[in-house]
Amino acid sequence: MIGRKLRFGMVGGGRGAFIGAVHRIAAQMDGQAELVAGAFSSDPQRSRDSAADLFVAAERAYGSYRDMAVAEAARPSGERLDFVVIVTPNDQHFPAATLFLDHGFNVVCDKPVTLTLAEARALRETVARSGKVFVLTHNYTGNAMVKQARALVRNGALGTLRKVVVEYSQGWLARDIESGGHKQASWRTDPARSGAAGCMGDIGVHAENLARYVTGLRITELCAELTTFVPDRRLEDDGNLLLRFEGGARGVLHSSQVAVGEENNLSLRVYGSEASLEWQQEHPNELIVKYPDRPREILRRGNDYVSEVAQRITRIPAGHPEGYLEAFANLYREAFRAIAAEVAGEPPPGNLDLPGIDDGVTGMAFIEAAVASARQGAAWVPIAS
Repeated sequence: MIGRKLRFGMVGGGRGAFIGAVHRIAAQMDGQAELVAGAFSSDPQRSRDSAADLFVAAERAYGSYRDMAVAEAARPSGERLDFVVIVTPNDQHFPAATLFLDHGFNVVCDKPVTLTLAEARALRETVARSGKVFVLTHNYTGNAMVKQARALVRNGALGTLRKVVVEYSQGWLARDIESGGHKQASWRTDPARSGAAGCMGDIGVHAENLARYVTGLRITELCAELTTFVPDRRLEDDGNLLLRFEGGARGVLHSSQVAVGEENNLSLRVYGSEASLEWQQEHPNELIVKYPDRPREILRRGNDYVSEVAQRITRIPAGHPEGYLEAFANLYREAFRAIAAEVAGEPPPGNLDLPGIDDGVTGMAFIEAAVASARQGAAWVPIAS
């Protein structure tokens, strides 16, 4: 134990950013960490202004993450950062994460992990060499009822898994808003900053990760049709995939950002030989379990009948909803166990339930396979290991 709050810095996440604020709330929800430094924008003045908004000391507000890495590494141990959070567009994940790992910092990085699969593999080598903690924020795995679903599958309650149906639908890109200067749309539809995929890299990778986390099964092959519906958009805004999983299960993954009227509809259905389950992100406190010979069950977060792991990450009593921010904070709370141990020079704690660099590599392999399949006319393409 280190007997104090963890100190962290942030790369990106300044004024006008969405995900940076989410990370700050989640990281500080349980009072275990404090933001003390940052390079909040590629614009030095915007970075300084953002730091002032967040009450970060002026001497620790940096004009670039490169300056930040060098200066923070030179600080005495009593002031030094314990970890760095990277919330930039995708093209900066690899150089920033590599730099901070090489300077001796633990890293928490938003998804997808890098711009390309080659970068993800190179980053995996850097993480291994550094000995530092690397966390990838697949935040939906932090939901209590997602963990309950995982426990049911692991305990054999569903029997042999046969079919997985996962959907992530949004409607916010149903119109061309990027050409009008919308900050989030502009970089997410730019292949130079987002990567080879648009919708599939932004939210489809969350769907893949959720399905894999709950079922424990990797996708071995996929067949993808990727479509760009909005004229002149440079990346796809809709995708439909057929999946083959290890062990023989089959699946469907649908991801769209032009589904008019949808908000953040991430949902998962898993069908086994004995039972099935269903979870919806917009109703995160419930898990539906269905049987062939008796009424379906609706399990709710916070009750004594859920698994130990689901109970352990529940903050407030049943009937008081927990959702997106709490799930994100659950991921951070688990990350802090690993980071605090590393800072104290202790072995990693046992039973860590935390997405990391291997999840990032798998996610990038999934994205690149989907793009390759679509370019080949929806051919079946294996996913690289």
